[in-house]
Amino acid sequence: MKYITPQLVNDWRIVPRIFISLYGYVFYETVTWFMALPDPTMAQSGFVSVIVGSGAGFFGLYVGSGRKPNDDKEI
Repeated sequence: MKYITPQLVNDWRIVPRIFISLYGYVFYETVTWFMALPDPTMAQSGFVSVIVGSGAGFFGLYVGSGRKPNDDKEI
């Protein structure tokens, strides 16, 4: 029987995948809400811009959170 260990969670990158999936859901809901507005205001446009723009930060953190290769070179 396999147990869920911290190493297994780290290898599968479960937490970053959960965050990027949640962001995808929030992104979809925000964009569909905004497109359904008959006459969006500047505040609503700004809100959507913040949600969409934060995707770059989330994606950068997701890509950068992987395992780093070991540097076996001696100086």
